[in-house]
Amino acid sequence: MNLPELFLARMKEKLGESFPDFLSAYQNPPVRGLRVNNLKIPREEFLRRFPYSLAPVPWEENGFYVQEEKLGAHPYHFAGMYYLQEPSAMCAAPLLGAAEGERVLDLCAAPGGKTTRLAQDMKGRGILVANEYDSVRARALSQNVERLGVTNCAVTNADSFRLAERFPAYFDKVLVDAPCSGEGMFKKEPLSVSGWSMENVIYCARRQAEILENAARMLRGGGTLVYSTCTFSIEENEGQIAAFLNRHSEFEAVQTHALYPHEVRGEGHFAAVLKKKAGECGSAKQFAVQTNKGAERAFADFAKDFFAEGKLPFLGKISTLSDGRMYLIPEGMPDFGGIRVLRAGIELGEWDGKLFKPAHALAMCLSGGNAAKFVSLGIEQSETYLRGDTVECALANGWCVVGVEEFPLGMGKIVNGRVKNHLPKGLRKIK
Repeated sequence: MNLPELFLARMKEKLGESFPDFLSAYQNPPVRGLRVNNLKIPREEFLRRFPYSLAPVPWEENGFYVQEEKLGAHPYHFAGMYYLQEPSAMCAAPLLGAAEGERVLDLCAAPGGKTTRLAQDMKGRGILVANEYDSVRARALSQNVERLGVTNCAVTNADSFRLAERFPAYFDKVLVDAPCSGEGMFKKEPLSVSGWSMENVIYCARRQAEILENAARMLRGGGTLVYSTCTFSIEENEGQIAAFLNRHSEFEAVQTHALYPHEVRGEGHFAAVLKKKAGECGSAKQFAVQTNKGAERAFADFAKDFFAEGKLPFLGKISTLSDGRMYLIPEGMPDFGGIRVLRAGIELGEWDGKLFKPAHALAMCLSGGNAAKFVSLGIEQSETYLRGDTVECALANGWCVVGVEEFPLGMGKIVNGRVKNHLPKGLRKIK
């Protein structure tokens, strides 16, 4: 690999005697990993079912090294049973210590690896806000939140300054996986090598400092902030934290971690845990729920036949938008004002003025036992469904959840022994 000369000189100065080992690590292929999503399946149960060999990642209890490629095409991946993630990137989210009932913010969240890990810690209780400034990446983030069955998350698309204006001292925990020069991505994304420059390192450091300032404003007194990058530069890592602490006497560094590819099995990552001293704890208006009695009656009629117990198995308030889309908003969700929200809570479906049609997201947050009609498929049959084709079924007519084994893949509608496919076209496998 042709690495930039200036990058090599800087790393040699930083690492000293261990630089040759660092350089030799670039002769190895990229390291691959996955994280089991225990919102869907317990770790040990996943290990019994997964057909490929796995080796544990030391710093992530649900993380594993994998050799196989194209695991994103497996039905288990479509079911949200795991998230594909570079192993060293798994180190940051557990450091935040997110817990049930807390207000947690992932400020630079796309594509969603760290957001969905935080959701696992929260177990569906509390409020998780996942923000991404780039609108295209925000949509990918929203899809991953949906696929992994996260029920208590709002996905926003905003500048960090706008969020800080809206939510001063509001969050218990804040994660900043900052946009960076990506030096730890050189093997995984070769284009990042040609895009590297000292000018970009400095630009990234300035942008990170601004994001950190806004993150600090949103953290309540006594809260925890984790800052991380997938790069090695002092300006973006150790220097960034030192400069932040010089500006903010109300913070202290609890711990820092620098993972290098010659020292761990991973491409490299940096993370720092910062604690804010006791102080202000802010509040926010509650989410402005929009009621529509006709839509709610239609949903209640649908629920009687669709859910195992005849009602939605999650707590929250139903909000119906002007276009008929309906969401279940978790208790405590804040009002976002003019900030763009891609999703909040669970997208239930759409009301056309007469009938309710369920959304794909509703299927993805259910378990097999939640649905009155659950069509369980083997791996081969699941491939048929994922391509958009119909499958056979002996159940009575009506809406159903289709899954691989007992893990949902999407919606279907049973008509005379056949399941009409309602998997969104953009999520289907190419035939």
